Amino acid sequence: MNHEIVDIETKMLDNWRKAMPSASIVLRSAISSGGHGPAIRWCRLRAGEKQAEVLPGLLALAPEGRVVVLADEPGDALTLEVLAAGAVGCCNTHAAPEVLQQVALVVGNGGLWVGQSLLQQLVGNAARVLAQRQPVGESATMLNGLSEREWQVAKLVAGGASNKEIADRLSIAERTVKAHLTAIFEKTGARDRLQLSLKVNGMNR
Repeated sequence: MNHEIVDIETKMLDNWRKAMPSASIVLRSAISSGGHGPAIRWCRLRAGEKQAEVLPGLLALAPEGRVVVLADEPGDALTLEVLAAGAVGCCNTHAAPEVLQQVALVVGNGGLWVGQSLLQQLVGNAARVLAQRQPVGESATMLNGLSEREWQVAKLVAGGASNKEIADRLSIAERTVKAHLTAIFEKTGARDRLQLSLKVNGMNR
């Protein structure tokens, strides 16, 4: 997958390089709309900057809308702001390479990355709405196809657990968690952890 990092200087941070070895980095002033553009464009939002001052111009040059904000000062409020503006995710500028790779996977599959804290809030607020709008039988049909282990993983995701936390709880490797999640997403049609959480919380099993 083609990645492009946008910043006010062309310094590649170590965690970016480890997560996306083939990524390029360009200055904001040098961004163009030529060609097909990168699969994912990562925009660094530095401390003290406002997303409204940085994102609009960048989003206008991203026809597929796959812009992820790398925030020096991340937070749930900022994440909601950038999602409302048209970005597909927001994470810490200095996030571990494994986290950045998870973000890329989710976004690359058409999902949104909201982070664990906001995910828990959204799930808590929206589960009741989903239960009212989607018949339980529909959720059950999608989720009953999961194996017992996949269902355990899905429930932990719905509780806001990270891959590492799931691995620790179930005494399995993180790569095994990722494999289970891939299968779960395929079986349920969920594009990201938020959608999966809503499906799980919309029913009882």
